Amino acid sequence: MLRSRVVVIGGGISGLACAWALTRADATVSVTVLDASDRPGGKLRREPVAGVALDVGAESVLARRPEAVALMDEVGLADHRVHPATTSASIWSRGELQPMPKGTLMGIPSTPASAAGILSPAEVARLADEQPWTGGDFDDVSVGDYVAARLGDAVVDRLVEPLLGGVYAGQARSLSLRACLPQVFEAARRGGSLLEEAAAAAARAAEANEAAVTASASSGSAPVPGTGSAPTPVFAGLEGGIGHLAEVLTEQLRAEGVEVRSETIAREVAPRPESEGGGWTVVVGPRTAPERLVADAVVLATPAVATSRLLTAHAPAAARELGDIPYASMAIVTLAIGVDDAQDAARHLPGSGFLVPATEGRTIKASTFTSSKWGWVAQAADDLVFLRASVGRYGETSDLQRPDNELEALAVAEVSEALGHPLSRLVDAHVQRWGGALPQYTVGHVDRVARIRAGVASLPGLEVAGAAYDGVGIPACVASGRAAAEAVLTHLRTRAEQG
Repeated sequence: MLRSRVVVIGGGISGLACAWALTRADATVSVTVLDASDRPGGKLRREPVAGVALDVGAESVLARRPEAVALMDEVGLADHRVHPATTSASIWSRGELQPMPKGTLMGIPSTPASAAGILSPAEVARLADEQPWTGGDFDDVSVGDYVAARLGDAVVDRLVEPLLGGVYAGQARSLSLRACLPQVFEAARRGGSLLEEAAAAAARAAEANEAAVTASASSGSAPVPGTGSAPTPVFAGLEGGIGHLAEVLTEQLRAEGVEVRSETIAREVAPRPESEGGGWTVVVGPRTAPERLVADAVVLATPAVATSRLLTAHAPAAARELGDIPYASMAIVTLAIGVDDAQDAARHLPGSGFLVPATEGRTIKASTFTSSKWGWVAQAADDLVFLRASVGRYGETSDLQRPDNELEALAVAEVSEALGHPLSRLVDAHVQRWGGALPQYTVGHVDRVARIRAGVASLPGLEVAGAAYDGVGIPACVASGRAAAEAVLTHLRTRAEQG
């Protein structure tokens, strides 16, 4: 039997998940993955710090969305799944670490009183005095503009923006309410109260936890350690780091016969005439000696700029839309700090970390206390604690031009200031720069994606996947890759039926 060949361009988690779905669904499909970087995995990456392999990109997944957790199970990592030992985060506001309010909806408090401390009494009073939206009907609006009009600027600046910055490295007053907070967008369209929506979301989460606890008790299952009574924590990771998922997935793809090629740039894709069998030609390698791969279908699991370049000749309108998606760059600074004993370690890293509002004027935008958050990291070295700080918001590029040693020093200084005491001995550090890492879902993003997909639909056998479209988190990227795989399989079946 002739085998269909699919070329997946892009070896991040979206492309790898696409290849995995193709391979598991149809043994007659031959899959090739082309990745421009030095190794597959994209933002799922581990590097040694003081001799311990740690995540230097993504470090967890949203466990209550099923796609990433299911992928872990499929590749045999279920027994390695772990959950944060603590999720007690803070916000560095007005020079002090303040506990993150419980039960927020992307920073929108469920009760005004819960924001006291982070917000001043006057700001809490403004939050409690929720105002109706007076901007008229809208198809979309920025998160910051909408929430500020309803609850006050301080809620945006000191609560919503730090959380959005952690997800998108973006700015609340340019990010799309419809794309980034769809639940809030629907409430806005109904004219509902944001405080009531946040309270309802907190109540639903509590009910879900209670139901899960009841089910666990009736089945005899034990709660997950470190998560209180709830057996279904919000976040999950892997012992050894979430980057292990990309490594194992790549190994298993290769074992299944998938060709995964690193440091390979796809320079061009072009449709083949039906007289030659149809499908696509993918041009890779140096311009002086290009290699041409013939494929029955192609998946572009690349960032928007690269996808735009590959589509310009075939779907120019979609390519222009893709080229208009802005991206934020960032850097992750990982620090290994020497400590004397467990008590010293606990003093250094209280809770899971903190977020930093842009209004504070700091270089770092967040810090994760890795050794406190993940039990396996705490056990990796008795005389070390690990933490990391992130630098870079959309439009802020000057700090990212600093050399590694300056970013390391800034991270040590600002984390020390936030904690109120100096970090001890810096044993090792690692700086991971992510240029153009995070797409910005600006106002109108949902409609833009619809136009892109409409343009791509005119190209039979070509699909797109990745963080640029329907979500930047790992589960959303896995879902995007799986959806592209299913569309490709449908196309291949249709062609086979048509002879």
